[in-house]
Amino acid sequence: MADDRSSAFVVVLTGAGISAESGIPTFRGAEGYWQVGSRNYRPMELATAAAFARMPDDVWGWYLYRRAVCHAAAPNQAHLALAELERRLGDRFLLVTQNVDGLHLRAGSSAHRTYQIHGNIDYMRCARECTLALVPVPDALGTTWDKGRIPGAAEKAHLVCSRCGAPSRPHVLWFDEYYDEERFRFESSLRAVDRAAVLAVIGTSGATNLPTQMCHRAAQRGAKLIVVDTEPTSFSALAESGSGEFLRGAATEIVPALCGRL
Repeated sequence: MADDRSSAFVVVLTGAGISAESGIPTFRGAEGYWQVGSRNYRPMELATAAAFARMPDDVWGWYLYRRAVCHAAAPNQAHLALAELERRLGDRFLLVTQNVDGLHLRAGSSAHRTYQIHGNIDYMRCARECTLALVPVPDALGTTWDKGRIPGAAEKAHLVCSRCGAPSRPHVLWFDEYYDEERFRFESSLRAVDRAAVLAVIGTSGATNLPTQMCHRAAQRGAKLIVVDTEPTSFSALAESGSGEFLRGAATEIVPALCGRL
């Protein structure tokens, strides 16, 4: 892909499309609705700091259900191929994922070369931010959760900050929040693109700010932009407007072969 493959730095950006092939819904359709009383809430309404402040039990119930769906899924061939690509390239590789499901890590991608720019649903942190430390969602809550269920008093006792006693919140980037470096590797992701000879974009339409900045930054500086998706996107148009490629199809079909080329 680059003239000097022995030193080329490769960045891969993944989104919901790669995990959808493992059976994880995007939660933007009917599967994502959550009923509170007589009202159905859309994900964009629930996944906010404002909703958590207003109805924390319901938001936690939704996230624990989403976490259960993620745990029921398994990494697919695209996840596994990217983990193998990292093993081959070592420090010449970086994975940036919008997915909070942890499937890349379960496939074998290393934590220090995987930037989870929207967080990880298996972790929580203090809602009052007495510390930025991340804590695993307690084992006592299990990994199954029925849709519509909210935590009871005994379960809520596990969802508190052990340092200050305040409520804990899911470690995810909500729609009314901003990227930062400390939690979501904002500057580090952009710096990585500034080094990259190749940016491969898999299964994301570019609905959030950081992925959009990454793709445009790569295109502007002449990095090879390769987009894998089942449908054309703004990113595929950007790739085809320059020297990039749009590979249309399922990630599980295309990514293993692509990784062999990189």
